[in-house]
Amino acid sequence: MRSMLPGAPWLLAHKSMLPVNQPLKVSLYGMDYVLWQDGSGTVQALPNRCPHMGAMLSEGWCEPLPDSNDGQSGIVCPFHALQFDGTGCTILPGTQRKTLPQLQPPELIIQGDFIWSYGGHEPKIPIPNIMNEVAQAYDFIGYAADYSVETDLLSMLLVMHDYNHQNGTHRDLFQITEVEFHQFIDNGHQSHAFYDMPTEIYHWTEKLRKPDLILLPKTIQAHLENYFPSLVIFHGETPLGKIAQCHFFIPEAENLTRTYILLFSQSKHPVFKSVGGTFLKFGQVAVEQDVDILGKLYSDSSQQIKLNNEVGMDWVRRNFENFPEVVAPNLSK
Repeated sequence: MRSMLPGAPWLLAHKSMLPVNQPLKVSLYGMDYVLWQDGSGTVQALPNRCPHMGAMLSEGWCEPLPDSNDGQSGIVCPFHALQFDGTGCTILPGTQRKTLPQLQPPELIIQGDFIWSYGGHEPKIPIPNIMNEVAQAYDFIGYAADYSVETDLLSMLLVMHDYNHQNGTHRDLFQITEVEFHQFIDNGHQSHAFYDMPTEIYHWTEKLRKPDLILLPKTIQAHLENYFPSLVIFHGETPLGKIAQCHFFIPEAENLTRTYILLFSQSKHPVFKSVGGTFLKFGQVAVEQDVDILGKLYSDSSQQIKLNNEVGMDWVRRNFENFPEVVAPNLSK
């Protein structure tokens, strides 16, 4: 359990991932849960295992609760059609009485459209307020790249804070030629990284074949804002507007880590809103490439050499080894 950092907050979902009365399965710390949003906008969650014979509630459906006139719904087991309300109570066939709670709902902390949880553990670090700030300053575009990856949390975080892999892992997507690292600011469990990534010059015929390339600048100026251990925000800017691409990480089990992205934009020109889907697609492919390389690493390999600009990985290791404390050294450079 120590390797999954109990006491850290994890963003289980954004409300856009929960269409009304559509169950969603999520996992945290080796436990599976079912989330659903009812017609009143209330988000409910229960352990995903039906207490009768263990069917996955997330494979069932939602129905209005008896005597409910405000859109409240419960989750219905797909095996015997037992309906459970958000407190884990049900009504057994042939009776009219509600049972005592049969399932213990996990604690959810809902801030606007963001659904956080500590997974039943005592909080050791606070929920970062940055997502509320992003939601106020930017328009929400959508979510993408929701994957469960067969890797431990530390390996996932090291790859996502590796500032040397863009011209390798992501070369085919962005045609990045090199990484020019400028600055790292270490604020304990929060940090900033700034670097430039020059790209290959595309011939006009290639841009005609792939018009999305027009949106890529000659040099990608990256500002990564990091919140250990669950969030990395890529801040990007074009002449048409700004984007905040938020990458989330969740330890589903010891060797299973979930990642997904939420994309927000701030338009300087009306046309920018219409190209939000393109940036979401860029993010989707980038995460797919990261997931692919994670499956091509020998997990038992030790690092024999060190590259320049591995400060993000050093930051992850320091915070991981000492969680929840922040110890020396300060890695600002």
